[in-house]
Amino acid sequence: MAGLKYLTGFGNEFSSEDPRCPGSLPEGQNSPQVCPYGLYAEQLSGSAFTCPRPANKRSWLYRILPSVKHKPFTAVPCGNLTENWNEVEPDPNQLRWLPFIIPKSTEKKVDFVAGLHTICGAGDAKTRNGIGIHVYTCNTSMVDRCFNNSDGDFLIVPQQGEVLITTEFGKMMVEPNEICVIQQGMRFSVDVFGETRGYILEVYGAHFELPDLGPIGANGLANPRDFLCPAAWFEDRKVPSGYSVINKYQGKLFACQQDFSPFNVVAWHGNYTPYKYNLKNFMAINCVAFDHADPSIFTVLTAKSTKPGVAIADFVIFPPRWGVADNTFRPPYYHRNCMSEFMGLIKGHYEAKEEGFLPGGGSLHSMMTPHGPDADCFEKNSTAELKPERVAEGTMAFMFESSFSMAVTKWGLQTCQRLDKTYYQCWEPLRSHFNPNWKPRKQ
Repeated sequence: MAGLKYLTGFGNEFSSEDPRCPGSLPEGQNSPQVCPYGLYAEQLSGSAFTCPRPANKRSWLYRILPSVKHKPFTAVPCGNLTENWNEVEPDPNQLRWLPFIIPKSTEKKVDFVAGLHTICGAGDAKTRNGIGIHVYTCNTSMVDRCFNNSDGDFLIVPQQGEVLITTEFGKMMVEPNEICVIQQGMRFSVDVFGETRGYILEVYGAHFELPDLGPIGANGLANPRDFLCPAAWFEDRKVPSGYSVINKYQGKLFACQQDFSPFNVVAWHGNYTPYKYNLKNFMAINCVAFDHADPSIFTVLTAKSTKPGVAIADFVIFPPRWGVADNTFRPPYYHRNCMSEFMGLIKGHYEAKEEGFLPGGGSLHSMMTPHGPDADCFEKNSTAELKPERVAEGTMAFMFESSFSMAVTKWGLQTCQRLDKTYYQCWEPLRSHFNPNWKPRKQ
């Protein structure tokens, strides 16, 4: 969207003023007796006060009215958004979903909040340890209402249709092949421009960060300079009919009313912000000799657990790249994993399953559930001429990988009616190639 301004960097100490109010940031202190322009100072903390400096997250917002000015919260229907992981019996099978249906605007107006559907998850928002995977399917913009997640962070992956996200920090336009992160407690509203669909990874108790690079060195994967956070923008708008703030709290939805827009932050500074990232900027590391590298080399963001090297959730992509490995079965290997793997497809065809896994759909390979290339992929790539070739050109698949054993919701297994019950059949044609008379080639 023309005219939107961004600040660059990941986790930086930013400061921003709406240019309509120059000098609106206090000089030399956070909370003066009287703020410039008669604003209120409000701190938004994303970590405990006493966290070590590298993990300490907070921002100061200078706003026309403080967010505490509202009527009491009352419970509202949650729709298909849930944290009830015991609705149905566990299902260890390989699961695949056809593209999730977007409601037609001619039949029913559905905004971002009403269009949230939980597919699977685990853990508990109350104990600040867990994960939720959702899709959003909507067709209309949010009007005089915003959303606030008190439980955790949202990593939003648009798949169809761009979204204009207005936050307390400013505005972001996020298109398919971009992602954005709205961190815990940040209020935002979503405008859409037609039938819109995407995926959400929610984590409780941790924030997303860039993965450590180790021997890769100082540069590579998602570089900090390519992340964008919004520049300050405000509206001083009264809403006499009532503005609704929807609050996700302990897995339930609550709403309160106020008579003004919450997007009244004239200036802000800090390191706790929403941000976005374009996946085309990912600098892929790949094998240049032999074998198929583990998918962790494609990690964009990670939400770490307290156990070193183990994530609550990783966001991993499978971007366009070169395949050059010699004497190698180049697609992903057959696998059983101590992690859970949810995959989605933004566009194109996934290399290991070119049929059946469609943009706007998904798959879940649960903890220790076998998975891997389908029969057609195996046969084709076992006999293919090994020459340098582009892999995943025009495609963007991604994975939400988690150390949690995720439960699928009733909506995911039954209500959505998008579960592909024929998925297992893609492996049925696999046949034995065992040859007891095989001998190694003479050197």
